Amino acid sequence: MDKIIIDGGARLSGQVRCSGAKNAALPLLAATLLTDQACILENVPRLKDVITIGQLLGKLGSRLEYQDKSTLTIQTPHLDAYEAPYDLVRTMRASVLVMGPLLARGGKAKVSLPGGCAIGARPINLHLKGFEKMGAKVSLEQGYVLLEAERLHGARITLDLPTVTGTENLLMAAVLAEGQTIIENAAREPEISDLALMLIDMGAQIQGIGSDHLVIDGVESLQGVKHRIIPDRIEAGTLMLAAAVTGGDVTITDCNPNHLIALSVRLRETGVEVEEGSDTIRVKSDGQRNRAVSITTAPYPGFPTDMQAQWMVLMSLAEGTSLISETVFENRFMHVLELDRMGADITIDGHSALVRGVEHLSGAPVMATDLRASASLILAGLAADGTTEVSRIYHLDRGYEHLEEKLTGLGAKIRRVKA
Repeated sequence: MDKIIIDGGARLSGQVRCSGAKNAALPLLAATLLTDQACILENVPRLKDVITIGQLLGKLGSRLEYQDKSTLTIQTPHLDAYEAPYDLVRTMRASVLVMGPLLARGGKAKVSLPGGCAIGARPINLHLKGFEKMGAKVSLEQGYVLLEAERLHGARITLDLPTVTGTENLLMAAVLAEGQTIIENAAREPEISDLALMLIDMGAQIQGIGSDHLVIDGVESLQGVKHRIIPDRIEAGTLMLAAAVTGGDVTITDCNPNHLIALSVRLRETGVEVEEGSDTIRVKSDGQRNRAVSITTAPYPGFPTDMQAQWMVLMSLAEGTSLISETVFENRFMHVLELDRMGADITIDGHSALVRGVEHLSGAPVMATDLRASASLILAGLAADGTTEVSRIYHLDRGYEHLEEKLTGLGAKIRRVKA
């Protein structure tokens, strides 16, 4: 099993390119099941999660072929199967995104329940309630959800919570349903808008993109498409904070600054300079201790939960005390114990963490517990005195494309080794 070793203290500087968004690529790949024609996706990140959903699509009848390292052609002439098995869903819960497309195109789906998650329970009951309103018969059998419908029909669906995967699943189901579907309290993340825009290019009729009120008029069929995946705002945000914690000067290219406004605003409050171009962000720090700034995570356009752990590293070194409140997932502070081992001063109280800034972190052996926690430990290692070893980095490979290589290009002393 690989681990990452970091010799801290290097000031990052230079340019780095942002990869395509993992959280956009997964629903876009699932959406190719809605047509028998070829779909071409550009800016595809080479990640473990992308490989996993590609394996699932292959089991369902898709043919996948890379034209180059980031351009992928997918075609599903026929649905050969309707099952997302446990061995795939347990490794990546986003596999449940095939439910909507399978039900809409094939009239049935059998998908393993995803089970628990390291950062908290993420149930799919809101997906299932929506499918039922659209006419699907839903049953549970030996850990699997069984869905059946001759053809879905339009419905008014009000989500109890603005679930991202739930909105995506119901959106994909609705585009081939008979009649009009309205999704209220829909999630508004940019990845959902990217999905909606691709579906429109495939022939879907969708209104309200980017809002919490989506109106979908079902069509009989969809066509193939060529679509470029949006930049990964979480990767870009992680690189922004890498610059900040090392007192660096880094320009991130091929990103979308509009997707990172919540982070940019808070960074400026700490004293870091943030310059935004049309598709670039420059983060420049004078190397002095930052001011402590409290944040509360919230659905988009609020502060992303996927940036909470990385922000905590910056606050661990800030001057003053900050409060970090997690409102999206109930168990997303598992990185705190590892940061404390590096000298951070953090106290957890329910869904909040009180962070008292310290002057220095010290390198130590630490263990990643989830995807974003692994990124936070790497940031801590970059800023720490001495050497940090991060183990269980298979989490990192699920969502960051060659992160250590990108950081090396900015001057970091970081390497991957066999454990």
